[in-house]
Amino acid sequence: MRHGFALALLLPGVAQAATETPLATGWRFVKADAAGAETPDLDDRAWTPVNVPHSYNAEDSGVGGAKARGEPEGVYYRGPAWYRLEIDHQPEPGKRYLLHFGGATLKADIWLNGRKLGAHQGGYAAFRVDATDALQPGRNLLAVRVDNSRDTHIAPLNGDFNIFGGLYRSVSLIKSDALAIDRLDHAGPGVQARTVALQPRRVTIDVAVAVRNDRATPAQFTIASRIVDAAGKIVARHVAPATLAAGAREAVRQSVSLPNPHLWEGRKSPYLYHVVTDVVEGGTIIDSQSVPLGVRTLTVKPDGTVLLNGAPYPMRGVNLQHPTRFGRGPIVTDAEIDEDLAIFADMGATALRLAHMQHPQRVYERADELGLLLLTEVPLIDDHDPSDAFRENLVEQMRELIAQTGNHPSVALWGIGNEIRKSDAASNRILAALQATAKALDPTRPTTYAHCCLEDSDPIAQHSDTVSYNRYFGWYWTKSEDIGPWADELHAKLPGRPIGVSEYGAGASILHQEDPVMKRPESNGYWHPEQYQTDFHIKHWREMKTRPFLWSTFVWVGIDFPSFKRNEGDRPAINDKGLVSEDRKVRKDAYYWYQANWSDAPMLHIASRRDVAKRTQRVKVQVFSNQPAVELRLNDGAWTRVPVDDHIASWDIDLAKGENRVDARMQAGGTALTDAVRWIWTTRP
Repeated sequence: MRHGFALALLLPGVAQAATETPLATGWRFVKADAAGAETPDLDDRAWTPVNVPHSYNAEDSGVGGAKARGEPEGVYYRGPAWYRLEIDHQPEPGKRYLLHFGGATLKADIWLNGRKLGAHQGGYAAFRVDATDALQPGRNLLAVRVDNSRDTHIAPLNGDFNIFGGLYRSVSLIKSDALAIDRLDHAGPGVQARTVALQPRRVTIDVAVAVRNDRATPAQFTIASRIVDAAGKIVARHVAPATLAAGAREAVRQSVSLPNPHLWEGRKSPYLYHVVTDVVEGGTIIDSQSVPLGVRTLTVKPDGTVLLNGAPYPMRGVNLQHPTRFGRGPIVTDAEIDEDLAIFADMGATALRLAHMQHPQRVYERADELGLLLLTEVPLIDDHDPSDAFRENLVEQMRELIAQTGNHPSVALWGIGNEIRKSDAASNRILAALQATAKALDPTRPTTYAHCCLEDSDPIAQHSDTVSYNRYFGWYWTKSEDIGPWADELHAKLPGRPIGVSEYGAGASILHQEDPVMKRPESNGYWHPEQYQTDFHIKHWREMKTRPFLWSTFVWVGIDFPSFKRNEGDRPAINDKGLVSEDRKVRKDAYYWYQANWSDAPMLHIASRRDVAKRTQRVKVQVFSNQPAVELRLNDGAWTRVPVDDHIASWDIDLAKGENRVDARMQAGGTALTDAVRWIWTTRP
């Protein structure tokens, strides 16, 4: 299929500003390193027709991967593949053309009409290449080589997740004037807006606009920025003349004063402005860009208090692994991302940790709208390579992360790494470089590091502004209640260091039911009863909520996800520590425990509902609620009022032979809530 440009609407006083044409259909694909695939005349008719986004590991997402196909355990295809697309185009004089790639794992090389335009190393950030000089009238052949094999110079080197190869996010062609906002600046929008001075009746917004002049002559123009409120009204503006030499690039800084700002206040009120910046020449807008603006400040005090706009704000929530869907891997829609974030907003989370790499742009956009704070990090995970090339690659990925997501008010902290297993000169150089890069590019946000597997006070945990710990008491070691004494001991050792818990969790299969759990399950074993996960989280949260010096707590993990390393629980190649099943159809009991603790909306939930076939006649009913009492009844009997003690109502009953029904109800203001479960008890001969 051939692709042409859609015409932009021409308004009075507005030239044809930048336009973006999706390149989604008509691709041909081969999962091999095809010789000569970059040449326009290669015969690719035997290749597979595909649409982009596309992953050549989609079949490895949640079906047991290679094991399901009879291949060796822990094996899935990691290697090169090629994509080719024919584009029909008529380039216009005085215009610049950029190819945009939303993501290609892990490295990509791009050719147009046999001419190499560039390469990218890193699987999770967007990137762009300049296609202007290679485009020709009529037929153009775009060829992209993608390779997801392990490369010691590209992060990540390791991780508890699958590395899905392919052009797994959108591809498009951007057209702009030769004098334009610089969209080649680490594939960001070219406009960065930051809250730098927040006062009761006025706020100062720093706007940095990167402009490039690819014309053959100098340019005189105007940079006009305006702040637009949620109703579309212009509430502040700044206009300044500028000149730029031929072939030059410059960052133009503007200071915009916004009176009586409506603050972005997290879940309470996630109010969004937009900053719209125009490049104006001769009274005509020749380029324009819009970026989100949430007026807010965020700091973490040494005692662990998080201040949002100067007021204490709890940071509690879940980790979200890079979004995937069963059978499609990383090919997800905006609506599916919205569904994921809504699940945890409903639970009452105030924050999310985006593990362990840059996530799709829609995650950040939707978090802005929901008021969810984000911790987002570069993919320095477990292992590192001592080479300069590996360190420089991570620094570049940090630059991309900040350029592409830094305008989002939801982004609260930059993460510089996760679970480095070896503390040596190389690992400390890497973390020091990432810390310096983050602070230089964005001094308005603190940094953090997720520490594990070495001494709590190891030097690698000292580079970032804050530190969090991945701790699995009661799953990989000792017992759940030990999380509290551990935190107390660490806080006593580091009284002026903000410490948090970046991961804690336990596996749970909704197919495995054992109430009560007779013995602790093996973390790497088959039997992962849901009830153990519930008990684990009850004990953990009761310990952590009484320790306000923990600046953040994040459950590992929000949603079950594919991981080729795993062979545990009810199926291989899945990490089942999620509070929600991989297909999003089941919210496990532990989810409702947190909802009872975190949500302001009235709720009740009878736990252990999937343990239908009871082993004993005497059963303890456990109901999670955020109300003072619930009413319960067995088999249409009399209602019994049961008080809720620390978000749990407990009621001992004796089941009748055969099928039983337990009902729960409650009133909260004008809201009536009900829940019911069906349990069966039978005697055995």
